[in-house]
Amino acid sequence: MSSFDERERAFENKYAHQEKYDFEVEARCCKLFGLWVAAQIGLGGADAMTYATSVVEANLEEAGFGDVLRKVRKDLDDKAIEISEHMLNVELEKALKEAQRQISEGTR
Repeated sequence: MSSFDERERAFENKYAHQEKYDFEVEARCCKLFGLWVAAQIGLGGADAMTYATSVVEANLEEAGFGDVLRKVRKDLDDKAIEISEHMLNVELEKALKEAQRQISEGTR
């Protein structure tokens, strides 16, 4: 095998690993953010987990977190809970950082 083939395989492996990591971080972030929103709505236990799962699923609609923020905004509006866009973005950023930490450390 040539060194070019070895480098190509190494690059492909690195890319695949990064894609997997990014997917796991995004999913964990949405779960953590969903749990935070669930608490704001007044959900706990299994209901909070179900809600967090729905936030993770909402993230599969498009790249980025726009789909998640739209879902959460609608849910909060439906419950007449006022949380600013700024606060949602702050909490989403906190969830992202925590998700990165958890995935990097292998925390469940």
